[in-house]
Amino acid sequence: MTDSQQPTSYSRQPLSDDLRRWVNEQLAAGHTTAALRSSMREAGWMQDAIDAALGAEVVAAPPPPAAKAAQPGIPMPGPMLEGSPTTIDAGDRQVRVLLTMRHPHVVVFGDLVSQEECEALIASARERLARSLTVETKTGGEALNVDRTSDGMFFTRGENAIVQRVEARIARLLNWPVEFGEGLQILRYAPGAQYRPHYDYFDPAEPGTPTILRRGGQRLATLVIYLQEPAQGGGTTFPDAGLEVAPCRGTGVFFSYERPDPSTRTLHGGAPVLAGEKWVATKWLREREFN
Repeated sequence: MTDSQQPTSYSRQPLSDDLRRWVNEQLAAGHTTAALRSSMREAGWMQDAIDAALGAEVVAAPPPPAAKAAQPGIPMPGPMLEGSPTTIDAGDRQVRVLLTMRHPHVVVFGDLVSQEECEALIASARERLARSLTVETKTGGEALNVDRTSDGMFFTRGENAIVQRVEARIARLLNWPVEFGEGLQILRYAPGAQYRPHYDYFDPAEPGTPTILRRGGQRLATLVIYLQEPAQGGGTTFPDAGLEVAPCRGTGVFFSYERPDPSTRTLHGGAPVLAGEKWVATKWLREREFN
């Protein structure tokens, strides 16, 4: 819901088609009416408006298709791992497979980018760094977050030759169109900087999520590429799996989430850098073309 849809009382704000559509979308995604009531209260809706919005829609809503998202055959980005290959042809480069995990679905790649490519991306990004923002799912915008203490910037897709080359390699490696990816984000973590554990998908229960999803649908996967390794610390952690990936230069860690739910076990974070600087490139993959 937008700010203009957050009434101070029900009598001053009739139920809109957008609100009814949002309710149906959340129910279809498998969220309970209790969760929707809580979300709507936080967004400023009065109790009688909540009752009116949910009372009629619950009957009309289809059964929650939470299991549908996990059915075999649903298109998802990811490398071809049949036969347990040790390397994958990414077009202009042979990428090594260092680790695979099924749940969460995690793949660690070696030799994903060269030292020269790492240095070129850092040099191109350095002058454009600013304090990193996070997507604000309550509004659909962006905001500073105390859990994220890095500096960063975004390249637009295909902004320069090095970005084009890396994006084409990622698309072939993960079997997902370049157009379905967000712009490549470059982040610098100075000593003490970190990103506390979080999920990369957009929570369907948050009122700003429908606005975010209009730009390319839900996030389905994340690829983090280490461009410069710190002297100490800075690993990528998966607390639910007891896994920590060391931030070695040229290495990448890929993970996917077939549904926007903690059951994917993709809670992850960037551990504090203890010495030196860590630079990473992040690519988020959406379910359709990202604009």
